[in-house]
Amino acid sequence: MDSGQWHVEKRSSLRNDSFVKEYGPVSETGSLSIIVLGASGDLAKKKTFPALFNLFHQGFLNPDEVHIFGYARTKLSDQELRDKIHGYLVDEKNASEKADALSKFLQLIKYVSGPYDSEDGFKRLDKAISEHEISKRTSEGSSRRLFYLALPPSVYPPVCKMIKAWCTNKSDLGGWTRIVVEKPFGKDLESAEQLSSQIGALFDEPQIYRIDHYLGKELVQNMLVLRFANRFFLPLWNRDNIANVQIVFREDFGTEGRGGYFDEYGIIRDIIQNHLLQVLCLVAMEKPVSLKPEHIRDEKVKVLQSVIPIKDEEVVLGQYEGYRDDPTVPNDSNTPTFATTILRIDNERWEGVPFILKAGKAMSSKKADIRIQFKDVPGDIFKCQKQGRNEFVIRLQPSEAMYMKLTVKQPGLEMQTVQSELDLSYKQRYQGVSIPEAYERLILDTIKGDQQHFVRRDELKAAWEIFTPLLHRIRDGEVKSIAYKPGSRGPTEADQLLEKAGYLQTHGYIWIPPTL
Repeated sequence: MDSGQWHVEKRSSLRNDSFVKEYGPVSETGSLSIIVLGASGDLAKKKTFPALFNLFHQGFLNPDEVHIFGYARTKLSDQELRDKIHGYLVDEKNASEKADALSKFLQLIKYVSGPYDSEDGFKRLDKAISEHEISKRTSEGSSRRLFYLALPPSVYPPVCKMIKAWCTNKSDLGGWTRIVVEKPFGKDLESAEQLSSQIGALFDEPQIYRIDHYLGKELVQNMLVLRFANRFFLPLWNRDNIANVQIVFREDFGTEGRGGYFDEYGIIRDIIQNHLLQVLCLVAMEKPVSLKPEHIRDEKVKVLQSVIPIKDEEVVLGQYEGYRDDPTVPNDSNTPTFATTILRIDNERWEGVPFILKAGKAMSSKKADIRIQFKDVPGDIFKCQKQGRNEFVIRLQPSEAMYMKLTVKQPGLEMQTVQSELDLSYKQRYQGVSIPEAYERLILDTIKGDQQHFVRRDELKAAWEIFTPLLHRIRDGEVKSIAYKPGSRGPTEADQLLEKAGYLQTHGYIWIPPTL
C-alpha cells in the first residue's frame, strides 16, 4: 500500500495543523496494538473508542501499523462489537463525511471474550495480538502494546497480573508495554497505596499511565502557558494581589440511575480529590525547571505536600432532595452530592489565600471554571468597589473562554464606572477550530510516551493524604450532608462559607458569551 493511502483525508483546519505540529506523526517503528479491556462497557463505547476513531480520522493512527482489540466477559463477535460502538463514533450531521474513514476504522477492531482472571482468555488475547504483529512483519520485541483498562479498579490487580504473565513483549528491542488506568484510584489513602503497590509490583512507573481526563482539557493545558509565558501575570500571581481562588464544577443533573455506584464514592472522590485538585496544582505550582514531565510533576507534588489539614468548619456538604429515592441508595445515606471545601497552602506564595473547591450534582447550571479574584484597589477614588473586584476567569466547559472582569468608564458625558470584561471566547476567536477531546490528547500522549498529563504515584498519595481524614469523618457521620433543592446553587451554608472566606460576589454583572 502506498504510504499516502493510509492517511484519511487531512483537514486543512487549524485544529489538525496545530495538533500535528504539537505531536508529530505516531512513530512507525513496530506495530501498535491498542487493547481496550472492558470493551463492552459504557466508558469504552462513549469515550475510548470515539477518541481512537478521531485520532485515526486525523491521520494519527496508521492502519498499516495499528490494530485495535476489545476484551471483555460479554460474548460478542467482532461485528457485534463494531455494531455496538458504531453510533457513538460519528454524529448524524457529519456521518456522510466520515463514512469512508469509519468503515476503515471498524475493520481494525477485533474482539476477544474471556474472564478478567483467566489464563485462557489472556492467552487467546496474546495469540490474536501476536498474529497481528506477525502480519505486519514486526520483529519480536519491537512491537508496541497499549492496554487501556476501561474497568472498575477492583479488577485492576488480576487484570494486570494476566497482562504481565501472558500479554507483554517477550523481549525489549525498542518496543514497549504500557497500561492506562482510570480513576478512582482507590477510596482512601490505604486502598490507593494498596492498589499502587499491586500494580507497581508488576509494572514500572514509566509504564503506568493514571489518566485524569481533566488534564487533557484544552484550557487546563493552557494553564502553564498563561502563567509562565505572560509577563504581566508573574508579579500578580501571589498572596499580595490575589484574595481567593475558586475552582468550580457543576452538573445540572443527578446520578441518573447510577445512585448505587455513586453512593460508594460521593462527590469528593468523584470530582474534587482528582479533577479539581489537579487544576489547583497547575494554578498554584511554581515554575518548573523545564517542560519535562518529571519536572512539572515534581512541582505539583510540592503544592500537594504544602496543603494543611482541612478543618471541618471550612467544609459544607450537601445532598440533593430525592437522591435517596433511588432504590439502590440506602435510606440513611450521608454521601454528599455537593461539597465546598477550602484548602490552604502553607508556602511563601499562597499563605493566607483560600483555595475554594466546589462541586455538585443537580445544580442550577452545568459548568466548570477557575475564578481568581484579586484584592480591592487601595485608595478607591472612583468609589466603585461595590461594583465588584477584578477577576480572571477561565471557563473550562462549556463555551471555553478566558475573560478578565475589570472596571471601566461607562460611555457618555458623565464620569461613571461600570464592570466589563476583556474576553477571549474560543468559538469567536478560533472560528472553524474544533477543540480536541481530552481523551484524544491523552491517548496520543500515552502512545508517544509523554507522562506530563498523567498522575504519578507520589502525587496520588499526596492527594489522598489531603482528603482521607475528611472522608473518614464523613463515613463515621461526624460531618453531615445538608439537603438542598435540585436546580439550586446548593446549600445556602456554602455561600455563607464563601463569604466568610473573603469571596465578594459581583451583583448586577453577568458574563454573556459573545455571539459570532
